Amino acid sequence: MIQRGDIVLVDFPYTDVTRTKVRPAVVVLNDRDNQRLRKTVVAMITGNLRRLGDPSHLFLDPVPETSIGLRYPSLVSCNNLLTADQSDIRQTLGHLSVALKQQLNDCLKTVLELP
Repeated sequence: MIQRGDIVLVDFPYTDVTRTKVRPAVVVLNDRDNQRLRKTVVAMITGNLRRLGDPSHLFLDPVPETSIGLRYPSLVSCNNLLTADQSDIRQTLGHLSVALKQQLNDCLKTVLELP
């Protein structure tokens, strides 16, 4: 079973929805719903660091955070969410630490304008 904070590989559709690309993403749906539903919600991870410092993006550095399972510095793009079938998740690469999950919460709150 996947869990909130897992870093996974999933087919992410291009904007035109005609093609997909396998890329890393982080599971943002809560564990209770991940257990009872066939679908989950993930946020795209990109190696493009152009938006570093943007409050809607979470920086992931694999050097001190080896448990995340990424090879290169990356950004979680909290404004690029996807609802995917759990069966479409190809592999789990790693998991966010408690501190990174809190930062992820802050990014999602910014994007969704939650208090």
